[in-house]
Amino acid sequence: MTDTRGPQPPYEMFGGEQPAPQQAGQPYHPPQAYPSPPGGGGTHGGQQAGTAVRRPRTGARTSPRTRKARLRVAKADPWSVMKVSFLLSIALGICTVIASAVLWMVMDAMGVFSTVGGTISEATGSNESNGFDLQSFLSLPRVLIFTSVIAVIDVVLATALATLGAFIYNLSAGFVGGVELTLAEDE
Repeated sequence: MTDTRGPQPPYEMFGGEQPAPQQAGQPYHPPQAYPSPPGGGGTHGGQQAGTAVRRPRTGARTSPRTRKARLRVAKADPWSVMKVSFLLSIALGICTVIASAVLWMVMDAMGVFSTVGGTISEATGSNESNGFDLQSFLSLPRVLIFTSVIAVIDVVLATALATLGAFIYNLSAGFVGGVELTLAEDE
């Protein structure tokens, strides 16, 4: 394979140093990250191959240092916000249905519906069969259907509002730069 780029200028290294030209027939030795101690016998040019040791600074702190970084939330992806808010609102809807069923069972076991129904019948004076029956009106299937409808509406509204909030955040972050966070690393 031949180099068709023509003559190239020599590479410049940090500090203006030039790399040592490689003689033909000799193996390549990469530069050492840490210089070896002076006067040490070595295999190539006074350097010991692979034995360079980093020496600690004098007065260096021995306590662990906590690193901190200031970051800015410049944009919230509306698609990911919509997916997360949809899953969280479904979980909240399931919790709402289960909590209402448990609450209904506890109130029924305590006799709240029969007591309140008796009080309503006495207050309205309708002790006969054509009066208002609270226990049949607030039956468990009716309560669960009502709660499920509220949970579905909550899922739709929460998802839509969170996605709209992400769009509004992106617009306002364009003007003011977004929310700044300071993150720290525990050691």
